[in-house]
Amino acid sequence: MIITEQKPLSEIIEQLKGYQDIFLVGCGECATTCKTGGQAELDKLKILLEQEGKKITGSCIPPAPCVASQIKTEFAKNIKALRQTKAILVLACGLGAQSVKDNDRMGLAVIPGLNTLCGAVMDAQGDFYEKCSMCGECVLSATAAICPITLCPKGLLNGPCGGMDKGKCEVNKDRDCAWVCIYQELKKNDRLAEFKKVHSPKDYKRALKPHKIAMTRKEGWNRWQEKKNRGYIQKR
Repeated sequence: MIITEQKPLSEIIEQLKGYQDIFLVGCGECATTCKTGGQAELDKLKILLEQEGKKITGSCIPPAPCVASQIKTEFAKNIKALRQTKAILVLACGLGAQSVKDNDRMGLAVIPGLNTLCGAVMDAQGDFYEKCSMCGECVLSATAAICPITLCPKGLLNGPCGGMDKGKCEVNKDRDCAWVCIYQELKKNDRLAEFKKVHSPKDYKRALKPHKIAMTRKEGWNRWQEKKNRGYIQKR
């Protein structure tokens, strides 16, 4: 889940300076769960913007605005409102805002209404915890499904640092050391032998941005041919 927070109203107003007619786009998944871009938040922001003299031409909440087809469908439904619009205010993560821009065929100004914080999981109480850095080279199989890249402030791959004290992190004394947690989990499952393995440095080239993951048949066929040419796929 992508975690977001709503920008201060003063910042949103500043970003909308020069734009009178505004269309609102929310998010039916992550931002709705975070209470930053659901129906209630759009309704409240509509009132606040109208009090500032803005005209809200319409709104929509795609289930996932980061999916192009969903944005296109919602824009098609709201084409009349969009033709009266000068700017689109997006209450979704940075992915959603950029998806709106990429799929807007009218060349409207796209303004983000949220700050994107991190990817996280949500516990039973509704609290969010960042757990994954999306590094492109997952090590969870060797670390008892506890990510040291994210949960250790130093991103250490081979055990706790010298600053660990009584199981706590030297960066934050209230935080459990990620590698102590990994040790305890491996011990509980009789896997301590894995704790002694030395992990090679991560291939940070895999985390270079921006990524492009082609899913078309043509791209897939080209990748298969490349593997075959390199000898990764043997003829029978």
